[in-house]
Amino acid sequence: MQRRRKGSFQALAGLLEIPQDIVLDLPRITMLGNKQMLVENHKGIIEYTASLVRINLNQGVVSVRGADLILCNLQAEQLLLEGTITDVNYEL
Repeated sequence: MQRRRKGSFQALAGLLEIPQDIVLDLPRITMLGNKQMLVENHKGIIEYTASLVRINLNQGVVSVRGADLILCNLQAEQLLLEGTITDVNYEL
């Protein structure tokens, strides 16, 4: 049932030309090289150290590894992570 509803929402988003991340409550992850990562539509921080940041998403967790990682901007709907990013892993 959930899968059918998700498919219906995707079809509706395509028909109305609405971005799927808005309709399906998906995260939008944007990277600028390996120096910055912007995560929109997150659900909070699970773990935060200078070498590892784990971010809770609606459908899983994204783990970011690197050096000198700093949360520069943390808001309810988006966060900006800066540092030297070496690995990004999406866990379902």
